[in-house]
Amino acid sequence: MFLPNWPNFRPKIFHKPLFFIIFVAMETHTKAVILHSVKYADNKMVVDMFTKSHGRVSFAVTVAKSSRGRMKKQLFQPLSILEVVFDFRPSKALQRLTDVRMAQPLPLMMADPYKLSVALFVAEFLTYATMSEQQNDTLFKYIVYSVEWLDNAQGSIANFHVVFMLRLARFLGFSPNMDTWGRGAYFDLREGVFSSSRPMHPDVVEPAEAEVIGTLMRLNYANMGHMSLSRAQRNRCLDLILSYYRLHVASFPDLKSLDILRELFV
Repeated sequence: MFLPNWPNFRPKIFHKPLFFIIFVAMETHTKAVILHSVKYADNKMVVDMFTKSHGRVSFAVTVAKSSRGRMKKQLFQPLSILEVVFDFRPSKALQRLTDVRMAQPLPLMMADPYKLSVALFVAEFLTYATMSEQQNDTLFKYIVYSVEWLDNAQGSIANFHVVFMLRLARFLGFSPNMDTWGRGAYFDLREGVFSSSRPMHPDVVEPAEAEVIGTLMRLNYANMGHMSLSRAQRNRCLDLILSYYRLHVASFPDLKSLDILRELFV
């Protein structure tokens, strides 16, 4: 038998590259606002949230069947403000919660049919308005502040949703340019500017209604009750604002909760 000269023997080794793909799950502790949930099995839901840490995130949630479970169905009501823990995996369309608790109870909003109807509309509106939003701390703070304000509101909330939608556009990057506002101006829905001459396209608001939009842009939650709008005027403003969002947010649909809101306030 032939034996190699061991001290000088160098076996041929064919090296093949080895690739190791490591997926690192990052445990995230953050606040989140519930936007939408849909049931897809006996005790399973897909829940869309706007989170402080990652913006829009969708979760697969298994709802507890007993009172001892942490994932209780009542936690996932629209606009609920939660503290959530999850392992964030960028490659996954649906994340999985590992822990959840109520961060800010909203007892007054849930018990008031007017506030609850407004909340359902705002949640549906946000579901589509923030569809592609990534982490945005100022936007998240504005949403939470608005939800807390609505819960604690003592006076009229008839103009809340109108003011909320107009001010939200600032955080999404397409707020109407108030530097161009003036009496008698048209409002160009496509460009988000006021103009002394009528734009050469149909997406325009006539001067009388454009002045109302300009006034609403200057309102906040504290002073919005001083502006008196009839139901017809408020609903017309609502239609114009939604038209504005449809021009600036891709695939923005008709909202199912809109009809109820139209009849809510005198």
